[in-house]
Amino acid sequence: MRVLVLRPEPAAARTAERLAALGHGAVRLPLSKAEHAVDAVKAALAEPHGAIAVTSAEMARLFEGLGGAPAAHRDTTVFAVGEATAQAMRQNGFTDVLNAEGDGESLAGLIAAHIRAKGPLPHPLLYLAGNPRGPGFESRLAEAGIPFRTVEGYRMVPLAPQRTALEAALLHPLPDAVLLYSRESARAFFALAPLAETPGRFTALRLLCMSANVAAAVPERFAAHVAIAAAPSEKSLLALL
Repeated sequence: MRVLVLRPEPAAARTAERLAALGHGAVRLPLSKAEHAVDAVKAALAEPHGAIAVTSAEMARLFEGLGGAPAAHRDTTVFAVGEATAQAMRQNGFTDVLNAEGDGESLAGLIAAHIRAKGPLPHPLLYLAGNPRGPGFESRLAEAGIPFRTVEGYRMVPLAPQRTALEAALLHPLPDAVLLYSRESARAFFALAPLAETPGRFTALRLLCMSANVAAAVPERFAAHVAIAAAPSEKSLLALL
């Protein structure tokens, strides 16, 4: 199966390897790239915080660029949104990493359960966030009365592929499926010129979505070919193939 991968690099390359291992052909067409706010993260770490929360493995890539977790913070408790993000943080030197089930709601629940079991954090939780992001995680923390401070550690910047790259990825030949990890990537995908100009060519394209929230960004005319992962993880997403 010819599968379109829209993720930014280097995540797109890793997904392509997983697809190849499953016997599929990957077509990489990144529609965004990450810009890391290294100075903002360094300044945030210098302030008192009781634990760290991360909702994307992109934060692990920021620490990788710093040479791994700073020595003074390696033992700080890290709450990660899912197993892949947790593993990435561990690989960068953080030793006390707990993971939720892949979404902001479960992450807030994990933190609340930890506080009930261990007692209040000595300082506010430091949420190292991305931009754009959904409001769910921060809303859940506020509802639970958990003090936190949000610092944007990276920003996703849109990329505009050249027409030749678009045609090679989307038309020669048509892909069988596309992996949609976020609402932003779904919106960017359907705004691409070939989709906007000749949408009828893509009505058989399988749209594999990480969650119902992502699927909600798919235009109605394509909704019949949407499939939603059983859990918000890449493993579950690729299982749809």
